[in-house]
Amino acid sequence: MAEQTPRRNEPRLRPAPLLFEPAEAAADPEHFFDLESIDDPRALLARSTELAQAFRAAADRAVEFQAMAAAQLADPRRFDRLTPSDIAERAEWTEDYAKKMVEFGRDLMRGVEGAGSADPV
Repeated sequence: MAEQTPRRNEPRLRPAPLLFEPAEAAADPEHFFDLESIDDPRALLARSTELAQAFRAAADRAVEFQAMAAAQLADPRRFDRLTPSDIAERAEWTEDYAKKMVEFGRDLMRGVEGAGSADPV
């Protein structure tokens, strides 16, 4: 399981590298980060676990950036600010979720303690 995202002042642990997928390999639906070529189940479990953790960490970080962008777009000081409804439409969220993401993003940008979880709900 991926670790919780560290607070702003803590260094981030680097997950396993997501190795580059060449175009011809990515076009093959059976190919996935060369996992299909690993015969040893121990090695397969280790590498697939590394990849799963890396994807979770990447998803958590992406959600944090979504939240910060939502908070910036909803900032009342912006002349072109968006409403939670507008943000929800652009991000394909519900309006309630957009409101939570705006608050989560504001907390992240303020460095509020406990805002390190990538799940704003």
